[in-house]
Amino acid sequence: MEDFETLLAGAAEAHGHLCPGQVVGVRMAMLGCELIGLDNPAAMPQIKKIIVYVEMDRCATDAIAHVTGVKLGRRSLKFIDNGIMAATFVNLETKKAFRIVSTETARDLAKVLMPDIEDSHRQQLEAYKIMDHRDLFTITEVRVDVPASDMPGPTRFKATCSKCGIIVRDKKEVFKNNEILCRPCALGSYFQPVKGKIDGKKRQHAL
Repeated sequence: MEDFETLLAGAAEAHGHLCPGQVVGVRMAMLGCELIGLDNPAAMPQIKKIIVYVEMDRCATDAIAHVTGVKLGRRSLKFIDNGIMAATFVNLETKKAFRIVSTETARDLAKVLMPDIEDSHRQQLEAYKIMDHRDLFTITEVRVDVPASDMPGPTRFKATCSKCGIIVRDKKEVFKNNEILCRPCALGSYFQPVKGKIDGKKRQHAL
């Protein structure tokens, strides 16, 4: 694995800017990989051995993805919307897993470590670089039972929604009233259709 400063520079470039969350994410990812015994997770063959569950959609997540090489499209990055600055690193080969949570007390400690920096953003950024990981994080060894439907690799499972006819992959269908349904049909969705479905010919006129 590359050194901290190199990984941080790469993470900041990939994310678009350098911030305290990038520092936290890079350090979290480096520690997580070390704990599960992977020293080069973004390259073969280790890239097939790792899954990371992130619990926030914030800056740190981009840093974690950069360091570890996990991606949504590769099915090795899993988003659990808990709103917690935490991530769980899983070695699929050994089953070893650790959940790492960023501590709130680190903010107060940053003031002690960097008293000469008045700007809190810069203060945290620099303090998080040198802070002992035992002050920056809470670490718990955990067990993660990754179901077959969540494993990386080609699609193994497909179902058809009996209401809208759309294909649902990877065991994400819902059984409701003795029907197989997609989640939007069964549980509601974040979107609401305005004029219904547009086919290929109508789309040309619509655009």
